[in-house]
Amino acid sequence: MNITKLNQIYEGKAKKVYATSDPAYYIVEYKDDATAFNGLKKGTITGKGVINNKMSNIMFRMLEGKGIKTHFVEELSDRETVVRAVKIVPLEIIIRNVAAGSFSKRYGVEEGRELKCPTLEFSLKDDALNDPLINDSHIIALGVATEKELEQIRKLAYGVNDALKEFFASIGVKLIDFKIEAGRLPDGTIILADEISPDTCRFWDAKTNEKLDKDRFRRDMGRVEEAYHEIFGRITGKK
Repeated sequence: MNITKLNQIYEGKAKKVYATSDPAYYIVEYKDDATAFNGLKKGTITGKGVINNKMSNIMFRMLEGKGIKTHFVEELSDRETVVRAVKIVPLEIIIRNVAAGSFSKRYGVEEGRELKCPTLEFSLKDDALNDPLINDSHIIALGVATEKELEQIRKLAYGVNDALKEFFASIGVKLIDFKIEAGRLPDGTIILADEISPDTCRFWDAKTNEKLDKDRFRRDMGRVEEAYHEIFGRITGKK
């Protein structure tokens, strides 16, 4: 694309976002910084930015092929990608297929229990409040999203889950749960944004239940970089 990278407009825990010479597009740069527990734990996972960038783009292209609209436009380099300029809906959209993490702690359910149906949770994106769970009524009452937008977000989330579960099952991986974000285009259309990576998903080996995601960093399990490379290698067929 014939666009120029301009000033940085946002920096999150894992990415930087830059304006461009075309207001319809941003450039996202992925970092190696790693955080957990809303930033209380910090570190570095060497090469994470490259893997998360490339993996997210592979996933976005796959989802686009299944009719799910995403913010992906073009991969510029190992760490940078052009995306559509969206206004992020301030919700963490979480789908769970298997009990793990905070779900297990909150409801006293052992990790690894297959849920009877995929569960959809919303958390308000606000680090100062520790990203509290929020329900549909709260979302609408606070003006975070409209009822129509929530319907679109639900459809998006379940569609992503169906596509990702099928894909990862084909490479011997269980999709335990994941977090996505939705963005509004200028015309109000809701599309998939953010990333799909070991930072935002729980991946377990289908045979051994070995964790292949950021839980290895969260829980000081070791072999963090190896896990990221393992999942990326399976996706690309370059193990």
